[in-house]
Amino acid sequence: MTLPLTLPLRFHQTAFVVRDLDAAVRHWADDLGIGPWNVWTMRPPELHDTVYHGERVAFGLRHAMAFSGDLQIELVQPLEGPSIFTDQLETTGEGANHIGAIVDDHAAASADLIGRGFVPLQSARFGASEDGLFAYFQPPGIPTIVELIRPPTERFAPEDTYPKS
Repeated sequence: MTLPLTLPLRFHQTAFVVRDLDAAVRHWADDLGIGPWNVWTMRPPELHDTVYHGERVAFGLRHAMAFSGDLQIELVQPLEGPSIFTDQLETTGEGANHIGAIVDDHAAASADLIGRGFVPLQSARFGASEDGLFAYFQPPGIPTIVELIRPPTERFAPEDTYPKS
């Protein structure tokens, strides 16, 4: 019998891995009417304490975020280093990658998932304030990845927005 989560998760985000972020942003905006999209490049030094499958290793990515109603959509293009995003492109290609939930107590929520058999995949600290956290977990018996997010108190400004206002 599976125990209920100690800290209930409220998912607000779905994310997709893409090979070409700029083309994907244009498609989602122009063909699907979703946007505006804010775009960031994240790699050291913007990312800190980067971990992939339990090993400290540097990785980088470009990502874009926009809302469709209350749902945040994230598009992720891996740049360098090993990552769950590169893994997906190499095995199954572009497509859905994870669902994300914002949590107040990242350490407690992570410990709760691990205690329930979720496998940690990748994590990092981020943000201009360096206090944001994200961590990806593989749930037992569910074919999707779960992300726990603690947003930073201060974000970097996006490097681009599409479409321009």
